[in-house]
Amino acid sequence: MKKYEISKIGEFHTNHNEDSSSITEIGDDKIMIAVMDGCSMGKESHFASTLIAKLLRKIGKEISFRLFAERTKKETSECLKEVLQKLFEDLKQMKNKLHLEREEILSTLILGIFDKQKKEIELITVGDGLICCNGQLTEYEQDDKPDYLGYHLVEEFRDWFQSQTQKLSLKNVEDLSISTDGIFTFKNFDGKEYAEITEEEIVKYLLIDDKGADEENMLKKKILEIENKFGLKPSDDLTIIRIKIE
Repeated sequence: MKKYEISKIGEFHTNHNEDSSSITEIGDDKIMIAVMDGCSMGKESHFASTLIAKLLRKIGKEISFRLFAERTKKETSECLKEVLQKLFEDLKQMKNKLHLEREEILSTLILGIFDKQKKEIELITVGDGLICCNGQLTEYEQDDKPDYLGYHLVEEFRDWFQSQTQKLSLKNVEDLSISTDGIFTFKNFDGKEYAEITEEEIVKYLLIDDKGADEENMLKKKILEIENKFGLKPSDDLTIIRIKIE
């Protein structure tokens, strides 16, 4: 398996990249991937996405240690629900301990648990973003009003989880990408003329095209090529995780 990851600050942002990401092994057979996009209208929105990334890494390691000690394995769907429930609880605790306002913990989330042996993945998207599996795109768009997880921490997790509709169960995964919505924000900022490329072509180039797949920095090189050849940079923060099965 090859893993590619990039997070790039958008041209409209000057101080912080409000996106974050996480890749964490869970036991010998599973890997957790996640991308987050902090709410630009919130307070210190980079904090929320970074906090979620760090909590997810902690949760993944805790589950790995427990499964190793118990010599047990979990179904992928059960693992996704457990990770999300623990994140829900940890966020609530952090909010209370640090006396955070709701606007300080608002971030979108695409979370996936991938079974490396079965080549299956369970995904949930909280808010908006883009998923690409074996060349097939699934976009979640909420009219710039994402339903952030931070809105629901006063609820019971079970009730909230059952109400979620942005879930995917994918099999025979060979090439998978998850991306924040910054992938749709490439613009020209220097006013010069370049070769033309469409938004659809940019998405396919980053999430489907195999050029440079033998290099760890494939995504970075592709984004630089889009800038140099087509004069385009993302105006919003952009974070992508892509995994390819060899």
